[in-house]
Amino acid sequence: MIWALAALCTAQAAPPEARALPARVAVEAELFQQNAPRTLSLETLEQRSVASSRGRIRVGAAATGSAKPRIQIRKVVSEYTLASLAGSDSRALVEFRQVVSVDDRPVQSLESARRTLSLGLQSRDERVRKRMLEEFARHGLVDVATDYGTILLSFTSRGQESLEILPSGEERIGADDALVFTWRQTSPQGGELLFAGREVARRPLEGALYVRKSDGLPLRVRVWAVNPLTAGHTIRDEATIDYVMSAHGFLTPASVRHQHIVDGALRTENLYRYETFRLFGADTRINFSPIQDQPSAK
Repeated sequence: MIWALAALCTAQAAPPEARALPARVAVEAELFQQNAPRTLSLETLEQRSVASSRGRIRVGAAATGSAKPRIQIRKVVSEYTLASLAGSDSRALVEFRQVVSVDDRPVQSLESARRTLSLGLQSRDERVRKRMLEEFARHGLVDVATDYGTILLSFTSRGQESLEILPSGEERIGADDALVFTWRQTSPQGGELLFAGREVARRPLEGALYVRKSDGLPLRVRVWAVNPLTAGHTIRDEATIDYVMSAHGFLTPASVRHQHIVDGALRTENLYRYETFRLFGADTRINFSPIQDQPSAK
């Protein structure tokens, strides 16, 4: 409610030059779409979540007072890249990752992670990606958020056809003055796919886009959605994605801050940070040639 009210007030005060979304937004989104699949980064996830107290027995004085929430902290480092899925009709990108370390304890070498990642990218199979996500979540993570780094794709020329975009004033992003635009999806085919037991629904997305006032460069995207499958509870997910210009001349995500909110209380916060994105074959030694099976020992 507070965000909606703030957007309404600033939209009424929007200056005339902020009425049209800069054409550069679509240009940068399409450059990202074309070039991101050729890059690799090291992703660090720091997750803070409220640990469940179910199954814990409290005795003595601790049993008489209200239990204080325990905060569980996890740090997961992964090799990370983006790719489209094989057979997909769209040019949408999804995230592929391989865990390298958990809480500063090695899980596998960088070379092993890159080899497994390269095999997944060769197949670009949804089942392979699902296995990667399941493996990612097994490291003590809850409420895992994924694919937020690709939200810039919503603002390609084609993507904007399914959005309602309105001016919403100005803000400061770091050292830059930024024009702010609110947006929401209007296509019934859009939104985030959500699974809850046997129920399936799409959550319509909405949010805010921040572009540099001087030249229209996208700086930040905010996105939020409400879970429609949770009777009796209000579950909301919010994310803020910051983008930076890479040395290769196109935008890449710098960070993603995701919050999972249940009945108004923050339950999980995921903070993803990305190192400088490297080009395959130029800045990395990742090998996309098929890996031959090793002969069995006799």
